[in-house]
Amino acid sequence: MDVKIDKSWKDVLGGEFTSEYFASLAKFVRNAYGNGVCYPPGRFIFEAFNRTPFNKVKAVIIGQDPYHGPNQAHGLCFSVLPPTPPPPSLVNIYKELESEYGIAINRSSGDLTRWADDGVLLLNATLTVSQGAPMSHSGRGWERFTDAVVSALNAHREHLVFLLWGASAQRKGASIDRSRHLVLQAAHPSPLSAHRGFFGCGHFKTANRYLEANGIEPVRWV
Repeated sequence: MDVKIDKSWKDVLGGEFTSEYFASLAKFVRNAYGNGVCYPPGRFIFEAFNRTPFNKVKAVIIGQDPYHGPNQAHGLCFSVLPPTPPPPSLVNIYKELESEYGIAINRSSGDLTRWADDGVLLLNATLTVSQGAPMSHSGRGWERFTDAVVSALNAHREHLVFLLWGASAQRKGASIDRSRHLVLQAAHPSPLSAHRGFFGCGHFKTANRYLEANGIEPVRWV
């Protein structure tokens, strides 16, 4: 199966692409995209992996589901391309960054591509969705695939930072070896929950202190 994904990921996930569940998933995704509007556009389904090769990952942020409206999802969790304004959860992420670093963030852009290019794997648990139907592609195999992604990073890399915001992300990262990696947990940045522990979490500076302590270049969050 010719999946357009960076070779470094094919090397560690090759068995997933040849499995029965992935063949079934691929068939479902082809049918969904062929019979309706789905997001992200096909060329962006594996954008997180193509922007952040396996051996370049420094940190991992785990989202749940791609944005399901027009001109939003482009394969990186929480991120949107211009001219779409930042969605509410991303606005709250910017607010936390402003609080930690004491500087104003340009809130007119929601594009987090520079984070991905700098080693932040912006991973959604489910990589596709139908227009206007959140979680419509869940339970089809994406979760198993992204579990394998987390497992590969956990087993074959050291000193990564996993930023797990909200219960869904925390379940996804439950098996991460805390003796090999730093796991940071907080409430989801959604307006419904950000005030219950996301604001004030200090995750961005904490992540960089850990990376620097282990001889890894810090992430340029701002």
